[in-house]
Amino acid sequence: MSPRSRVGWPSVAGAARTAIATTASFLIARLSGLPEAYWAAILTLVIMQSTLRATWKISLERFIGTLLGAIAGGLLARLLPSAWWVFAAGVFVVGLVCALLRLQNSYRFAGITLAIVILIPHTAAPWIVALHRFIEVSIGIVVGLAVTAIWPEPAPAAS
Repeated sequence: MSPRSRVGWPSVAGAARTAIATTASFLIARLSGLPEAYWAAILTLVIMQSTLRATWKISLERFIGTLLGAIAGGLLARLLPSAWWVFAAGVFVVGLVCALLRLQNSYRFAGITLAIVILIPHTAAPWIVALHRFIEVSIGIVVGLAVTAIWPEPAPAAS
C-alpha cells in the first residue's frame, strides 16, 4: 500500500466530525417536529468548511439567501397562482434585490428556497413551508458553525 492511499488520522477525524455534526442537525430538526429534517443535515454538509472563517462566510450567505427566498416564496405563493411564470418572476425579483443589496452570493440560495416553496407540491400552506425551510436551514447552519468552532478540522498530516 502506497503512503498516498492510506487514510490518516486527519481524514478519520474529519469524517467523524462531519458525521456527528450532520446527525446532530438532523436529530434536532426531527425532534423539533420539522417535516423535512433532512434539510438541516444537508445544510450542515454544505456549510462546513475547513476553517471557522470560511464556514461563517458561506453560512451568512446561505442564511440571508434562504431568508429572502422564504419571504419571496411565501408571499408569491400566497398572492399568486402556482405557475411557472410566478416562479420566473420571483427568481428575477430576488435577483434584483440581491444585486441591489450586493448579496450576489446569496442569490443562488434565495432561488433554491424560492423553488422549493413554489415548485414542489406541499400539503401545508406556502408560508408554513417557507418558515419550515428557513428553520431547517438555520438549524443546519447553527450546528455547522458550532461544531466548526468547537472542533476545528484537523490539519492535514505533513508529507
